This record gives sequence, structure tokens and C-alpha cells, in this order.
Amino acid sequence: MAQQHIITKNRNVPLDKIRNVGIIAHIDSGKTTTTERILFYTGKSYKIGDIDEGTTQMDWMPQERERGITIVSAATTTFWKDVRINIIDTPGHVDFTAEVERSLRVLDGGVVVFDAEEGVQSQSETVWRQADKYKVPRIIFINKMDKLGADFDGTVKEIEERLGSKPIVMVYPIGKEQEYKGVVDLLQMKSLIWDKDPQGTQYTITDEIPEDLKSKIAEMKAKLIEQVAETDDNLLSKYLNGQEITTQELKDALRKAVISYKVVPVYCGTSLRNKGVQPVLDAIIDYLPSPVDLKEIKGVHPKTNEPEIRKLTGDETFSALAFKIQLDPHVGKITYTRIYSGTLTSGSYVYNINKSKQERVSRLLLMHANQREEVDKAYAGEIVALVGPKETATGDTLADQDRPILLEQITFPDPVISLAIEPKTKADQEKLSYSLQRLSEEDPTFKVKINHETGQTIMSGMGELHLEILVDRMKREMGMDVNVGKPQVAYKETITREVEQESKYIKQTGGHGQYGHCVIILKPLGRGEGFKFVNKIKGGAIPSEFIPSVEKGIIQALEKGVLLGYPLVDLQATLIDGSYHDVDSSDIAFQIAGSMALQDGAKKAGLTLLEPIMKLEVTVPENFMGVTIGDVSSRRGKILGTDRRGTAVVIKAYAPLAELSGYVTILRSLTEGRGISYMEPSHYEEVPRNIIQGMLQK
Repeated sequence: MAQQHIITKNRNVPLDKIRNVGIIAHIDSGKTTTTERILFYTGKSYKIGDIDEGTTQMDWMPQERERGITIVSAATTTFWKDVRINIIDTPGHVDFTAEVERSLRVLDGGVVVFDAEEGVQSQSETVWRQADKYKVPRIIFINKMDKLGADFDGTVKEIEERLGSKPIVMVYPIGKEQEYKGVVDLLQMKSLIWDKDPQGTQYTITDEIPEDLKSKIAEMKAKLIEQVAETDDNLLSKYLNGQEITTQELKDALRKAVISYKVVPVYCGTSLRNKGVQPVLDAIIDYLPSPVDLKEIKGVHPKTNEPEIRKLTGDETFSALAFKIQLDPHVGKITYTRIYSGTLTSGSYVYNINKSKQERVSRLLLMHANQREEVDKAYAGEIVALVGPKETATGDTLADQDRPILLEQITFPDPVISLAIEPKTKADQEKLSYSLQRLSEEDPTFKVKINHETGQTIMSGMGELHLEILVDRMKREMGMDVNVGKPQVAYKETITREVEQESKYIKQTGGHGQYGHCVIILKPLGRGEGFKFVNKIKGGAIPSEFIPSVEKGIIQALEKGVLLGYPLVDLQATLIDGSYHDVDSSDIAFQIAGSMALQDGAKKAGLTLLEPIMKLEVTVPENFMGVTIGDVSSRRGKILGTDRRGTAVVIKAYAPLAELSGYVTILRSLTEGRGISYMEPSHYEEVPRNIIQGMLQK
């Protein structure tokens, strides 16, 4: 408990002494282990957590400890050299892409971890692009330098070629694999050797550079000076004139270049063997931005859409972004929030801009994974958890009602796989709806819908593991036993040609009848464009109050689908004509007319099916390359190319998700257990006609 007291005492540090950073990477690169070491060396935890033993601080969910993976991004606060570092450890598994996306949205900087043997893997690329999207400055830590096949220079080259970034090598490894014992700091020209203590807290710093590395180090130092000088006009003229550039000048120029995304400093080490982590901590402080460096955040006025700006200081009006919802058995709904400007006091009210609602903040919590400490006040630059807000969802802006600002929202991909779920007993039906609603509040990529025709509840997510963990959480956290169907691919329907369709709904009963009549044009749109409704009614052929009714009827029919009951997407419906009856026309009559027009029109518009295509990356020993490529091709896969990585071959392909059920097990049997695969959703494509015919006959 004494350590929590330290945090409280030092909380209101100057803004330039705050770093909000995330640890991001491909699955199994050692993100969580690296975070554990950071917490240990900064005195936040007394002993080193271990994933294999299930004693990590940040992976606190039982499912995370059992599987040795991170599922939810955990937040914590620690100190290094008087600087307060707020860390978010994000998941690496593609099924939890929402966690990475929302964390990147609120971070000021990132530490990207790579595996020294694997190099730049497919998901490292995805995460890198996500960080590019939110313009997050970052530093690189090449981990697992002690692993067989570790290749520092090769990984740096891959970072340059595959990610299109400019890596600047800051430390060079001394030895590799079993022989790895430390690094040469190129700026200071000193050797750092971890030989004093197995936990890595103490290490030796000497001016001696190993004899066999001297020429390489001289070459790397010259390259470092040249790369940094290129980012700064003053340094460049000094460099070209052969003048001396001081270490401090290099550091200052490098800091500016990192913050403006021009370059990425590269460090290396082995978190598991406790070597090389401290220089990364120094780099977080030296090169990643504080709120002061970022100066301001841009948004828009919710009513006028005019640009709005907030300075990232405590004396500015309040603005914050809710980036994650967590349901806690003890305190209820917790809203993780990044405060950009102003201050927030517990017991006060905030205004939710997206929902146009006042929300009361009853308590403020500082989080350390799943432990918490209550505080009275939260300041600009902090990441805190709010207890109290009921309506706030992921991506909502909280601000001052008198001076509103709407910050950029977080976008999430659509789910690609779904399964039917039902309670083991009828009595649990209500409990099931409640459990599913709670989980979908937490996770924006998890969707639930009820198929009214079959009465089935369908849950959809980003992958089989994603759904498996959600079912497991329902069991453990909510005591819900459920029966689960087989995973189903989330197909979509679309049209391929333009048609005009007229529909009338007329019903005469005693008293008032029903009358709705509309004419629409259906037109296909490009992939991923969704649905657009255009109103081109002239001269009041349909009264304006019934036009939303037609749109509503069309949307209801889209959700049900026409061909095989999958949602219809990527089309435009233009309402061009219709008629009404003074007495009999009603909202419901026009809804039915709209729905009929869509269904009848779609049948003539060349209906087809779209399926999710996965980006597949398979790593196999060379002698299994032929059989693996043959297998991927037999699954309607499109081979994009192959890369060599040591003695293994990496096969890249696009393949339909429908053909990849249980692929991990199949690959193991094909490659004597030595093949590994990775897949992530890429895009939707039309299903071949012969396969659609087969599905229609079932």
C-alpha cells in the first residue's frame, strides 16, 4: 500500500513530466513481459511477474493467465526519473483489434516491440498502420535478442522496407543468442553490460567497446549523426561543414524528429532475461512527447461543425475522451477516460457530447491493472477511470456543456464470424440478454442480434478465439451456462445491377384502411460503402412526414436480407415517386411499401453473396512449402507471394474465411506440428456462383 501513497503524492506533476504510452506489437513478441519489467525497474512491483507462471500484473483476467495472452488493455501509472509514465499494455491478438485501436486513439506515444528472430510479422504491420492512422510517435524495442536465430540488423532492415519508416539505431547489441550480454549506447559511446545481477537491476557501464565491434560501432555512430542531422537544417549545415555536433544537440533534434513522425529510434534487449529494458525507459522520457509537446487537440463544434481547439493544460475548459468501458463486479460500470484539458472533480457532472446528456461522475479511480485507488481530482494529461456515467460509450466525448467540443471518434471493423447461442434452461433467457448486452457495451466489435424468424440469438465477433473468450467470460463472470452452435461466417448480400421498382400496399378493412405507394431506384455501390438513401420526391407526391417511413421500411428489409437472409449492403435506394391517400396513408403503410419495394427490386437486381476474405500468413519449414501452398490453393486461396525467414518460408495469401474453419489443426497435421498460421480480416469479395447455388439448395 505504501507505493500507492507515492503515486498520490506525486500525481500533480508538471505536464512536461507526463508520458502516456502504449506497448504495442504482434502476438508473442513479448509485450506483456516488457511491461512487467518496466513496472519492476520503476519500483511499481516488488517482484517480476512471469507469463508462464501466470503471475503477471497486467494480464490479470483468468483467461489471460491460462492462455498466456493479453485480452484487455490494462492501464497503470509508474515513475522513472521524476517523470510520470501512464502505460497501457495492449493485446497483440488480431481478434482483439478493438482494444489496440481504442488505446492508440488516446496515447501520446508508443513502444513497438518486435521479435528479433521473427522480424516484422503480419500483425506488426497492422498495428503499425493503426499507429500511423492516429499519428502516434513511437520507439522500437527489438526483443528476444537471446533467442536462437535472433537477427538485429535483419529486423532493422525489415522495419525500413516493410513499414516504410526511418529507423535510427540507438544501441547496438553485444553478442546474440546465448552470447547476448548487453548493448553499446551509440550516443554516449559506452557499453552497458548486464552481468551484475540476474534480475537486471544493476548493470556495468564502461567506455570500453568490444574489439570485434569497434569498426561496426564507428560506422553506426556516423550513420546516426547523419540521419539525425538530416532532420534539422541547423545540424545539417554543421554536418556538411564538418563541425562538431554535441550529444545534447543530437538528442534535442532527435526528440523533435520523433514527435513529428519523421524517424523511429531503435533499441534492443531481452525482457525475459532482464537485459536492455532501462535504455527504453530513458528513451520514453527523452524522445516520446508529453502533453506540452502536442500542445493542443482538435475537434469540431457539435452543432456548427466549425473547428474547435483545446490546449492540453489544466487551466483550459474540460475535455476528455471515453475510450473503454469495463464492467466490474464490485463497482459496476467503469469508463476509462483520457483527460485532454481542464480538471475533473469526483462528484461533479460532465456533459456527454455524443448523447447530449449530463452524466454524474460519482468516483474517480486510478487504475493499476485490476487494482484501483480512489482520487478526488483528475488533471489534464491523466488516464483515469470514472464510476457513475451510465450512457457513455466507447469513443464518446465528455466536455463542458457551455463550451462543447466533439473529438474524433474511434472507428472499429465489422465482425466477420458469428455463432448461435442459447441458455441451457429457458428460465435463463432474460439473464442471457443482460449478459450479452453488458459484454457488447464493453466491446464495440462484438455484436448481438436476434433472428426473429428462428428466435435464435446470434453473437458476432472478430474471430473464433474472440467468441470463445466471450462465452468463457459469460460462464465465469456472470454464471451463465450456454449452448453454442458452430461458428458461422458473416456473409453479406448485395446487388449487381440497377433497377426501378414500384410497390403499393393497400389494405381495406372496416373503418380506416392502409395506403402506401412508392417508386424507388436501386443501384449497386462500391465495396464497403454501406447503404445510402436519397430522396428525390418532387411536388409532394409523398408528404415529407412519410419519407422517413419509406427509408425505415427499406432498412428493415436490408437487415433481413433477400437471397439467404444475410444483411444487404453496398447499395443506394433513391425514392423518386409515389402517391398517398388523405385518410388511409400512415407511417406503417409506407414502411411496408418501402420494405416490399426493396425486396421485390432486389430480386431483379442480380442478387449475389459477399464473403469475408482473410489475409493469411503461414510460416512453415521449407520442405513443407509445396504441400502447404497446395492446401491453401485448394481452399480457394490466392497466393500473394513467399518470403524466406531463416530456414522457414512465409507464405502470404488471401483466402475465404468459410474455407478456414479449424485451419490451425489442419496445418499442424500437414507440417508435423511445425507450421504456424496467422490470419486477420481483409475485405469482402463475391462468392463464386457455383458455391451460391450449393448454398441455395441446402
